[in-house]
Amino acid sequence: MGLEGVASGVMIKEVLLKLDVETLCSLACVSRSLRFFVYQALSLFSTLNLSTFSPDAQTVAHILGRTRTNGGGLLKSLTINCLRLDDSCVPLFLSPHLHELNLLSCSLLSYHLLSSIRETCPNLRVLTLELVEQDSPKIFKCNLVRMLKGCLNLEIRGTGDASTLQSIEFFLPKTLKILKLQPLLEQDGIHVINQLQVDRTFSETADFGIISPLGPCIPLQCLSLGLDIISDDLIILITNSLPLLIELDLEDRPHQEPLLHNDLTNKGLQSLGSCHHLTSLSLIRSRRNHQVSFKRINDMGMFLLSEGCKGLESVRLCGFSKVSDAGFASILHSCQRLKKFEVRTALLLSDLAFHDLTGVPCSLVEVRLLSCSLLTCETVKKLACSSSLEVLDLYGCRSIADSCLRSISCLHRLTSLNLSGADVTDHGISILGQGSSPITHLCLRGCKRVTDEGLSLLLYSGTIGKSLSALDLGYMPGISDKAILTIAKVGIGITELSIRCCFYVTDSSMEVLAMKRRFQDGSKPLRRLDIYKCSGLSVNSIKSLKRPLFPGLHWLGIGHTRLTGKGNAILTEIFEERPWLTLCLDGCEMGCHDGWQFHIPEYRWS
Repeated sequence: MGLEGVASGVMIKEVLLKLDVETLCSLACVSRSLRFFVYQALSLFSTLNLSTFSPDAQTVAHILGRTRTNGGGLLKSLTINCLRLDDSCVPLFLSPHLHELNLLSCSLLSYHLLSSIRETCPNLRVLTLELVEQDSPKIFKCNLVRMLKGCLNLEIRGTGDASTLQSIEFFLPKTLKILKLQPLLEQDGIHVINQLQVDRTFSETADFGIISPLGPCIPLQCLSLGLDIISDDLIILITNSLPLLIELDLEDRPHQEPLLHNDLTNKGLQSLGSCHHLTSLSLIRSRRNHQVSFKRINDMGMFLLSEGCKGLESVRLCGFSKVSDAGFASILHSCQRLKKFEVRTALLLSDLAFHDLTGVPCSLVEVRLLSCSLLTCETVKKLACSSSLEVLDLYGCRSIADSCLRSISCLHRLTSLNLSGADVTDHGISILGQGSSPITHLCLRGCKRVTDEGLSLLLYSGTIGKSLSALDLGYMPGISDKAILTIAKVGIGITELSIRCCFYVTDSSMEVLAMKRRFQDGSKPLRRLDIYKCSGLSVNSIKSLKRPLFPGLHWLGIGHTRLTGKGNAILTEIFEERPWLTLCLDGCEMGCHDGWQFHIPEYRWS
């Protein structure tokens, strides 16, 4: 039976609707029959994500035009990388049926976009914008206020500075459930919480003529603030003002050691017990600006937190230098619904915190223990008792060695494993490869005792060669062309590969990766490749980037290589051939938007 004889309903429902947009576009080029089915499938999409590449106006018009062939009412959520789109493209992606709109990397879009959203998207509930800061802040504020007045159903999330906050604080909708603001000073954070109370009180008085004896109830459920300082005053105000809070995410970046009266202490942690609906808590003290930590919080603070917030399902903690095993263990034992547990740079956290996990819920899905230097394989063996574990991140835990890899290999649901900086060898990696873990993301960055031989044993031994989609081999001196050839031949599912600072990788590796799809049927082409500081590559390797080689490549990190020489005509030609390809010359981590997140301020609302 020919393709034309296949029932269109079966083809669309059972096959095409399960594929991503890029695959569908590729299928549409195969035959007229498939093109017809692809167009039908696109018209049935309710959610569309075009963020993995930066399409031009023609591509956006072609794809979104097909989503509207049946009236356009089905598409409710749209995400686009707008790096190559200007104001003339705005009518292409705005629609009155949209409930969620995420416009990323809007380097060419002006502030008039806000007015267009107000006029076209009255039903919008979630909006995320990444806009370039332009020369007319007054125009921005004017358009922003008009948009907020017109889109009454928005659940706000904003990312901007203090001046942006002053623009929107008096126009926040009564339905406010989500609020994200950064960066701002602690006093600005206190001000906005107080303003929410004032606005709510005024609304209650105007609408009903009375105020509840318990005070107005702000409907905010999710709050995320990026601050200069997290203090007791701020947290106590949050807990007293936001009784319906479900998620709280606070991160600060102090420029100096916080003063005694203006820091977070055990008292602030204890106040979180007033948020009876709290299920997700993230308290991060970054050392980016100054070498600081939460020095006024100890085990007692963690005891008080764990007793007051037993309903927590997700906990992220960073910078708690005075908390020991007893404090962290209290979280594990008291929070019986805990699914995600993350601790970073905990100087006193050791294996003792995980020694007795009796009574600890076996529902842990994600565990991240980053840069905890006292942890060893004993902790990993204890955690392996949680059969539901899907993510295990041991970044910077340098005492992790081969002896725990067998336990990890038996985790039947594990999809993401980070062993960056671990003291593992080829033997241990081979054991991991023999296991049954369906690992899709594996990071071995900085594992200096793993060589080409270990990688070969890993990929040839079991199922991991087929399940892997992302592999990080950065900063590994034992990796050479031999390992890359193994990846090209066996790693059929690998679409993201980092080999940054692998000095023994040469032009031969680029050649085999460029033709990866030809080695084996079903092998997927690379989407992202990081070759930052691969000094063994010559300028001739840039020829491997020309079409038709590396089909589907979206992102390439080539900073500090010979490929970036000034006046390179071939590089200019590649830019013209592949308008969707992002070339990063700055040494950013994989997936950056060509420096977007470092040089362009963001404004987000949702």
